Amino acid sequence: MSDLISPSPRQRAWQRFKRNRLGYWSLVAFCILVATSLLAEVLCNDKPLVLRYQGQTYFPLVKDYSEKTFGGDFDSPTDYLDPFIRAQLARDGNWAIYPLNPYGPKTLNYFAKFPNPSAPSRDNLLGTDDRGRDLLAQLLYGFRVSVLFALALTAVGTLLGVLTGAVQGFFGGKIDLAFQRFIEIWGSMPELYLLIIFSAIFAPSISLLLVLLSLFGWMGLSDYVRAEFLRNRQMDYVKAARALGVGNAQIIWRHILPNSLTPVVTFLPFRMSAAILALTSLDFLGLGVPPGTPSLGELLGQGKNNIDAWWISLSTFAVLAVTLLLLTFMGDALRDALDPRKVQV
Repeated sequence: MSDLISPSPRQRAWQRFKRNRLGYWSLVAFCILVATSLLAEVLCNDKPLVLRYQGQTYFPLVKDYSEKTFGGDFDSPTDYLDPFIRAQLARDGNWAIYPLNPYGPKTLNYFAKFPNPSAPSRDNLLGTDDRGRDLLAQLLYGFRVSVLFALALTAVGTLLGVLTGAVQGFFGGKIDLAFQRFIEIWGSMPELYLLIIFSAIFAPSISLLLVLLSLFGWMGLSDYVRAEFLRNRQMDYVKAARALGVGNAQIIWRHILPNSLTPVVTFLPFRMSAAILALTSLDFLGLGVPPGTPSLGELLGQGKNNIDAWWISLSTFAVLAVTLLLLTFMGDALRDALDPRKVQV
C-alpha cells in the first residue's frame, strides 16, 4: 500500500499557482525572455562568435583584434561589418560564425541602403533608430537592462520594507509611532525633484539611480509587513515561544516572518512592473541611465521625435506591454495561490 503524504503549504500554493494557466504560462514566457536577454551578446553582436583566419582561431567576443590581424591597414579595432574584412574572412579556407543578428546595441550601420531611421528590412529586421543603430539589438539589450534593474530595485526595496515593517509591527509602541512619523515625513519628499538635483550634481549611473529609487521604494511594502506582524505577534505560538524564553530575533525570524510573507511574495511582480515603468519614464525624461546605455525609455523618446518612424514606437511599446502584462498575470496568479480563503480542491 502506497503511503499517502499530505503536501506542504508551499506545495499546495504551487499547485494552485499551476492551475492558473494564464499565470503559469506567463511565468514560463517571462523566464524565456529573461534567459534570451542574458544571451544577448551571443544573439546580437557585431563581432563573430569564432573565426578561423590563416590557420589560427580567434574569439572576437572575448578579445579585440586590430584590423592588421586580418589584412587591414590600421591598428584600430576591427570592424567586422566592413566589406573588406568580410571578404578576407570568406576566402582561402577562412571562415567566421556570426550571431543571428550581426549588430550590437551601439553598432552604427554605415553601409545601410536607406537614411536613418530606416524601416524594417532584411538587414535590420525591426529597422534602425535615428542614429543608425539596429532596433532589435536595442530592444533586446534594453529589455535586459530594465529587467535586471527591476530585480535589483525590487530586492533592495523588499529587504528594506520587510526589515522596517518587522521592527514596527513586532515592537509597536513608541518605536512604531516614531517610524510612522518618519515615514510620513520621508514620504512627503519630492522624489522627482531630488532625482533632478542629483542628476545635475553627479554623473548619471545605474547604481546612483538604484540608490535614489531604493530610498523611497520600501515604504509601501513596509505598511503591509507591519500589519502582518501586528496581527501575528498576538498569536498563541508567539506567546508560547516567549514563555519558553526564545529571544526576539528568533521569534521574528523563525515564527512570525514565515507567516507574514504573503503580501511580500504577492507584490513582487507588481513591484517589478513599477520599477520597469519608473526606469522607462526617467529614461524618457533624460534622467535615467547614462547616455549610450540601451534603454526602452530613450527609444520611446526617439519615437516621439520621429513620428514617421512608426516602427520605433510600435516595437518599443510592444516590448513594454508584453513585459508588464506577463508580470501582471503572474501577480494575479500569485495572489490567488496565496489567498487562504481559496477552497482547497
